[in-house]
Amino acid sequence: MSKQQASVDQRPRSVPAPGGSPDSSGWQAMLSGANGVRSLALAGGVVLHAINVYIATTILPSVVRDIGGIDYYAWNTTLFVAASILGSALSARLLVSAGPRGAYAIASLVFACGALICAFAPSMPVMLVGRLVQGLGGGFLFALSYAMIRLVFTQALWPRAMALVSGMWGVATLIGPAVGGLFAEHGVWRAAFWSLIPVAALFALLAMVVLPKRSAEQSARSPLPIAQLVLLTSTVLAVSAGSVSPTFFWNIAGLGAATLLTTLLIATHSRARHRLLPAGAFRLTSPLGALYATLSLLALAVTSGEIFVPLFLQELHHQSPLIAGYLAALMAAGWTLGSIASAGANDKGIRRALLAGPFLGLAGMLALAVLIRTESAGGWLTLAPICLALVAIGLGVGLAWPHLLTRILQVAPAGEQALAASSITTVQLFATALGAALAGMVANLAGLTEPGGIPGMANAAGWLFGVFAFAPVLAVLTTLRVIRTRHQNQ
Repeated sequence: MSKQQASVDQRPRSVPAPGGSPDSSGWQAMLSGANGVRSLALAGGVVLHAINVYIATTILPSVVRDIGGIDYYAWNTTLFVAASILGSALSARLLVSAGPRGAYAIASLVFACGALICAFAPSMPVMLVGRLVQGLGGGFLFALSYAMIRLVFTQALWPRAMALVSGMWGVATLIGPAVGGLFAEHGVWRAAFWSLIPVAALFALLAMVVLPKRSAEQSARSPLPIAQLVLLTSTVLAVSAGSVSPTFFWNIAGLGAATLLTTLLIATHSRARHRLLPAGAFRLTSPLGALYATLSLLALAVTSGEIFVPLFLQELHHQSPLIAGYLAALMAAGWTLGSIASAGANDKGIRRALLAGPFLGLAGMLALAVLIRTESAGGWLTLAPICLALVAIGLGVGLAWPHLLTRILQVAPAGEQALAASSITTVQLFATALGAALAGMVANLAGLTEPGGIPGMANAAGWLFGVFAFAPVLAVLTTLRVIRTRHQNQ
């Protein structure tokens, strides 16, 4: 056992380990008794954040028709994600200041305030303010759900807790579009935001009842890494702003600015006494660096599909918006199934799950690059292979995900375990935002908007999935690095 591993195993916990019964690491131990209630509280935070993402995406066309602001359409997502990254990065500090119970309650309150502003918004600028506040609260909820796993569960349950929490995105993908579509269809989009407020209050109340007031761990307060936060969020905004322009020059300018800001972030992080991410986060030669790189590359593969698959299915394969949305949700369903299926894997099973992730992702991306770009009447003989490819991408990520996240907690430097827990969502959200912007850039340059039409869209589909196939290819290399360092530590 490595020195770092020992430092994690020996630290105090808020919840005492159960007796060494054989099923103490199984799903029964995870979902029964006090653990079951805690699981509901933590999974609920992710569900609330994720459902809001899909509800907002579904009702935004109705919002624009009602209050205007089509020029700022994309910024609803851009500001929300940027604020979520900020909330995720600040969650460790909130957890230290307010404790598990108070932190979760504050996060729910901030999220509810953002939903309230959106519900009353008379214009798009006010809506954007609401989305900013909502994103901050959602980032808190998302990150705290992961961070509290190591505080309220024993280490034997970490993989299953990670699988449960990350799998909630699949649940949200199935619920969110249907809820948003229902409100939009009846012309009451404001009610969609209103409906989130009592749910947030319910989860805040649940957290106050079942989560500990204070953690057994005591962490010293540290100054806020403001420069690193500014550089991180500015990187996302730069590439997002560049990607929405139809002009090639501004696409490249946004990408160049993001590259420069990322370089400055790495340099600042390496010299900083108080860091945004744990030590070694930006070094591929370190265990944490390899883990973060693998996590980011797998997230990139999913992001490119989530954004454009519904559009391609509607325009190239003539599916209704509802059917296209739920077919695209197969990726999230595969992620959920993979996470739950691999959560209880042993050592050999973990190695297989980690390697299966990028290989399944690569197979799915290459299949989509060939299949989805060809226009069809939408029969199931055409759609079935596309559906299998979508499931393969999500399944690959899901198989590897719980073990990547658990390993991040295990190899975190002594004294930085809380920071490592909150960094999971910071890195995931950053990769998601960056992937979304890059996907838009590739699609636009490949002809989505010019020449447009069916030929332009078909060309964009082929290039998009072909280019993003590089992500799982690189993930194979970083995964091998993760497996080697894990074997050496053991």
